[in-house]
Amino acid sequence: MTYVIAQPCVDLKDRACVEECPVDCIYEGKRSLYIQPDECVDCGACEPVCPVEAIYYEDDVPEQWADYYKANVEFFDEIGSPGGAAKLGVLDMDHPLIAALPPQETAE
Repeated sequence: MTYVIAQPCVDLKDRACVEECPVDCIYEGKRSLYIQPDECVDCGACEPVCPVEAIYYEDDVPEQWADYYKANVEFFDEIGSPGGAAKLGVLDMDHPLIAALPPQETAE
């Protein structure tokens, strides 16, 4: 089981969750953040600090964003489990589901 980052994070990437994560398992793509499922320890620290409520426990992802579980898992197909997001920085990629989305409105 793991946590999943859904659509509200796309193009926002607030990063408050990154600061809270004790195991550095939240990776940054071009347009969204992703939680590495094998590195996540299910502590839940990321969920309450997300200002747009984009983070859900795997079993609690709203139906309209159900595909984001698969997107979070498949994002790591190519890079695997690097063992910490900080050392990689922003990755020049996104899952195709997220890459195909139109630009999201972000509040300034």
